[in-house]
Amino acid sequence: MALVERNTAEVIGAGELPPLMDAGLELRHYIGFEISGKAHLGTGIVSMAKVRDLTAAGVHCSVLLADWHTWINDKLGGDHELIRRIATGYFTEALRASLLCVDADPHSVDFVLASDLYKNDTEYWTTVIEVSKNTTLARMQRSISILGRQERDSVDFAKLIYPAMQAADIFTLGVHIAHAGMDQRKAHVIARDVALQMRIHAVRGIDGAPMKPVALHHPLLLGLRRPPVWPVPAESARDVFSAMKMSKSDPSSAVFVHDSPDEIMGKIRKAFCPPGEVTFNPILDWIDKLIFGIAGGPFVVDRSEANGGRVVFDTNDEAVAAYVDGSLHPMDAKAGLAARLIDFLEPARVHFARPEIHAMLEEIDAAIA
Repeated sequence: MALVERNTAEVIGAGELPPLMDAGLELRHYIGFEISGKAHLGTGIVSMAKVRDLTAAGVHCSVLLADWHTWINDKLGGDHELIRRIATGYFTEALRASLLCVDADPHSVDFVLASDLYKNDTEYWTTVIEVSKNTTLARMQRSISILGRQERDSVDFAKLIYPAMQAADIFTLGVHIAHAGMDQRKAHVIARDVALQMRIHAVRGIDGAPMKPVALHHPLLLGLRRPPVWPVPAESARDVFSAMKMSKSDPSSAVFVHDSPDEIMGKIRKAFCPPGEVTFNPILDWIDKLIFGIAGGPFVVDRSEANGGRVVFDTNDEAVAAYVDGSLHPMDAKAGLAARLIDFLEPARVHFARPEIHAMLEEIDAAIA
């Protein structure tokens, strides 16, 4: 349970897992991804570090390559054949490269193309209808935020089917742990709310009894851009934090898992990093979540003797305290973060240096140009 819960924002239903573990049940997990662009550190490193923890805990982990969801959400030009090719090519290799970065075995994870799942399971669409019959249109409309849309947005009807499909994925795969970032929470809550009404593809626990899937959510990384409003009014803090999340559609806000050292240094050097500010500071957010949370401390800053010399922070609290009191300068924090990320992401760069894998990166570059 320590492995399951570490570095999470929340685990809904965490108390339901220990009895399953005690009974010797093989726990099954999934995380699903739209194939909407290149894999940044949130998609690759944060997600796959959690998968690493789960496999270490003995959980069977799967990644759903959600080509239908990508098509519904108008990504990659709505070209379904291109989406499938990117999914099974570039995107799969980006996640395998991320697993290498976090010291996990890429072969320990199953990659499942949604089209194959739906084609091979004759009850999938029946499951979508069953989920839909146990929720409301208003609930689906409120849940389109999982597509990166606002409830007030005018959307085509297919997008209202998306949340029911996402819940149906959980039941069809038979997973005990549904995993995603906090931005996908609403879909998982729907799945938990309808789980005990499901007659087809119910999630089964001890002695085959129906159960609710546990919903595990990792935190989102802040993007590197300045927030839309600064300073941030207290009443707008939640909305601004959501707006600041790293986005693959905004390359300047994100570091991608296969970025070169120069690209990593350039992006971090230009990042928003207000002196003394902790809450809306992407550099401190990344030091906390990526360095101490995933890569492992300490956090080292190499400075000239004139600027205070080399400094080592053994905990995130030490780094934050130094930043707040001014003894850690924003540019020094950026330099230390960039150096550590360059080293940490080396396995991904090596993976994408292979000619056949690099060709997949070139394909997605052309597709999103």
